[in-house]
Amino acid sequence: MTVFFELLKSLLYGIVEGITEWLPVSSTGHLILLGELCPLNVSPAFSEMFDVVIQLGAILAVIVLFFRKLNPFSPAKSALEKKNTWGLWLRVCVAVIPSAAVGVLLDDWLDEHLYNYVTVAVALVVYGILFILIERFKPADKAAVTDVGGISYKLAFLIGVFQMLALIPGTSRSGSTILGAMLLGCSRAAAAEFSFFMAIPTMLGASLLKVVKLFAEGVTVTALEWGILAVGCVTAFIVSLAAIKFLMDFVKKHSFASFGWYRIVLGALVIGYFLIFGR
Repeated sequence: MTVFFELLKSLLYGIVEGITEWLPVSSTGHLILLGELCPLNVSPAFSEMFDVVIQLGAILAVIVLFFRKLNPFSPAKSALEKKNTWGLWLRVCVAVIPSAAVGVLLDDWLDEHLYNYVTVAVALVVYGILFILIERFKPADKAAVTDVGGISYKLAFLIGVFQMLALIPGTSRSGSTILGAMLLGCSRAAAAEFSFFMAIPTMLGASLLKVVKLFAEGVTVTALEWGILAVGCVTAFIVSLAAIKFLMDFVKKHSFASFGWYRIVLGALVIGYFLIFGR
């Protein structure tokens, strides 16, 4: 029964990851909170790795849904389209440079000092307020860039600078990049799509770093832990397919203000819960 319940909890983690990875509400923040309320019976080292590597399932959903747009080898594309696809990938790579550099240097410090419910709660509230203010004072219909093809190398790099904010748990990688792209003149749809594409190299790199560190420290992963990771990743992939489609449809008709209010309410509830019940 113990194995069953651990796999069931992993299923829950996968559902939460699949939904929150793409919505601007912080998947890492939600996983940290879930870990406080419903911890997995695994080693601390594996738990730290799991919260990052589970995102690979979500990333696979992006590749599947946008495969034609992201595939520079497609025989259905003209020479110009292939060239533009390679250009898109190069801009995505430029965009991830800032967070990759800082993330590698500060990974251990961030894990030690910021991976806690206090940081998550504060970040949820602060960035929730920012989302509301940006939607209030900078309407997306005045955006200068309405398609990812219009994002220049300079703009891509600047969006990548905003992604560095996501190194703080509770910020939201998609939230910081979408918010940053909108401030820099992108429409909601263009900002969301480019944010999805940035997730591919970002999370692949972050996952590789965590796995290398895990084995470099000599940590042994049990069969149950591998099973937990597999269930979480597969679930995150399936749920992400629906979450991405939902967000792309949502941004065409609605603002991100509702996500801002959600973040504020959740942050307040988190603070209240832990003040009353403690850790």
